Order: sequence, then structure tokens, then C-alpha cells
Amino acid sequence: MASTLTEYLASQEHLVREAALALPHQFSQCTYSLGSLRQAVYLCVTCPESRGLCSACSVACHTDHEQIELFPKRNFRCDCPTTSIAHPCTLNTTLKDENTTNVYGQNFEGKFCRCGRPYDAKTERETMIQCLACEDWFHESCCNLRQRPTSREPTPQPEQSETPVNGEDNEDAVSEASSSGLPPPLISASEYESFICGSCVSNIETLKKWAGTRGAMMVVRNSTTEPWRCLNGDTQHPEELVTVDDSSTTLTSGAKRPLSPSLAQEPDAKRARGTSSSSATSPPSNACIAPPRNPYAQKLFEDGISFDLDYSLGTGDVFLTDGFRERWCRCHSCFPSLETKSYLLEEEDTYEPPDDPDSGLSLEELGMRALERLPRDRAIDGIHAFNEMRDGLKSFLRPFAQDGKVVNESDVREFFESLKEAAKKGQ
Repeated sequence: MASTLTEYLASQEHLVREAALALPHQFSQCTYSLGSLRQAVYLCVTCPESRGLCSACSVACHTDHEQIELFPKRNFRCDCPTTSIAHPCTLNTTLKDENTTNVYGQNFEGKFCRCGRPYDAKTERETMIQCLACEDWFHESCCNLRQRPTSREPTPQPEQSETPVNGEDNEDAVSEASSSGLPPPLISASEYESFICGSCVSNIETLKKWAGTRGAMMVVRNSTTEPWRCLNGDTQHPEELVTVDDSSTTLTSGAKRPLSPSLAQEPDAKRARGTSSSSATSPPSNACIAPPRNPYAQKLFEDGISFDLDYSLGTGDVFLTDGFRERWCRCHSCFPSLETKSYLLEEEDTYEPPDDPDSGLSLEELGMRALERLPRDRAIDGIHAFNEMRDGLKSFLRPFAQDGKVVNESDVREFFESLKEAAKKGQ
């Protein structure tokens, strides 16, 4: 059924509001001049070069191109205005030298996860999680959190619900719902704060030491014929005797190590994102409070983790629970490998473009603001043109009012088509 004029105008206002919610920022300034920073990065599939775009360039310079959102990447500088991309940047008038500090992993080839599959937002229905260290994205099934869908066919989309699955953290709700139709994951998104893939864990000695202990969960199995299980440390003994192999420490062999902060019980709610840990900037200490190493996890790393998902006993991935940054041991043995990975000590800031002052305005307000920005002579011409269109619209609608007829969307379109035809004829 054709819409009435009132419904048509209401639909246009709805589209304006949706656009304001989806794109609340200004996209008039490329981030190249800001240097390397953590920011949302986009891959232009239409352009032949495997390089990254900032949010502004993805909108202003590659509007009609097919793109893949790679989400935040740290220490990244926009490639759009550089010699590495042939397509011209509309936000920079001067061509810049190619970036030499950017790191381009498999995501810049449109591939993700240890399985190396391409990502297609239209067909991918399985939840993917981002590694805190390398910032690649992994399927839950490739982390052994759930059974891999046969033939990798898209799973059914969940029915829309007015009530979020998890009101406290809508990101988790969306993540859980996106794999609707599959068995529940072994570890749900609400049970951990950050994920670090096995390859990255292997290169961070302190993280490898904590793997499999309480608060640093792993997914393992005893044999290829047994089911996957969650390895989360021994919770039966809150205090352990530990021997510290560090000549620089003053903790004597056999001394009783107190339970690490926040290990006795998990926090009820996630720490607000963007807040920094009070222990993140504290200096290293001599007392080691690292938990005893988990023998199974250590054997897994010693034998060599395998990414052959059908035959491995574990991929070495670690799922860190809420507040993990406050729990790290900061002794002279544990701290050095953490210090080089600042994201393990403090939550990072991610750049966002400045807010758009026009976001949320009505069509009338947007029109008036645009008119105010025009030079006076062009503004006057615009006002005259608007008045002519208004008078023409009144004449067009008068017969409808006299006959009591409803104005449909098709009638409105017919009116504006007549204006276009008149403009072409120079009338």
C-alpha cells in the first residue's frame, strides 16, 4: 500500500535519525596528521592495494567502494593519502610517503582466524572474538569453544527481541546472539574480559606462566577422543607454598604466598572500559605472587601447541577474566615481559572522530544550517528557488485538498519528477 504524505515525511525523519545513530561523527579530517594511533581501520576491497583506511577516508574518499571493517588496530597510520594507494585522497591535497611502521597481517588480505577464511558479513553467522595482542579475529569454533558447524553454512539468525540478552553489556549480548542455532559455547562471552590467541601467548613468557591458572582459562582435552574442557586452575587450595627461582627477589624458598588479589572471588561486574588500573603504573616488586604453574598447560606448550583443530589437545588460547590487569605479579621475574606489552597493563584508548554537530538535527534544521553556510548571494538564490518550489507544491496539492483525496508517495515523486523535467528544459 502506498504511503500517505505524512507517513512519507515520517519515514524520511526516521532515516535521518538512523543515520545520526550510525554515523554520529564528522568525517572531514583524515587521521594521517595525527600519526600512528589505535583506531578503526577499513580495508578497501575495490582498490588493488592491501592497505588500511581511517574512518574519515573510508567515508569521504572510498564511498562507492566495497570495504571490510577490520575494527581497531594499534599503532596504525592511515594509508589513504600515501603513495601506497593509487586512488586519490580527497581529504589531503599533498601526497604523503608510504607508511613504513604499519603492520599488515592476513586481515589486510580479507582473511581472518587461524583457519584463514575470508570474512563475509552477509553470510558469516558464527561469533568471532578479537585477540587482545595481535588483534586478529577468531571463530569460536576455531578456539574449541563450540563445535565447528558442518560445511560452515551460515547459522540461522536469531529472532529480534526487544529485551537484550545481557542488559549490562550489550556487546556480549550481540556476540552470543550471533551464533544462535549452535550449541552454547564452552566459555560464554560474559565469563571473560579479554582473549589472547595461542601464538601470542607463546611469545609472552609471563602469560604462558599464568596459562591455565585461575582467571587465565584455557580450553583443553586429554585426548582427541575426549570432549573439550575448561582449564581454570585448582580452586581447592587458596594458598600454596612456592619456590621462586629469581636471585633478585627477597622472598625465601618455601615462604607462604598470599592469594593474589581478586582471585578468591570474581568481581560481580566488569570494570568500566577506559578506566586504568591503579597497579598498572606501580613499580616492580621483589615478592612473586604468580600462581603455581598449571602442569597440563605447561606440558601443552612444551610439546608444542598445534593448530590442527581435529588432532590438537589445545591451541594455547587464554581467556582472561575481569580485572586481570590488577592481578599480574610485578616481581622482577614476571614484569619484564608484561612491560613490553602495554595493553596487558593498561586499557588502551581508541581514537574516535569528532562528533558531528549536525547529527540528530531534523531535515528542516539541516536545511537551515546548510543555508546559513552559503555566501549571501547564493543563499538568496536558494531562498527564491525554495519559494518557487513551495508555491508549485501548493498548486499541485490544492486539487487533492479540494477533492478530499489522500496524497500518496507516488504523487510526491511525480511532483519532483516534473520539477526535474522543467529544470532540464530551462523553464
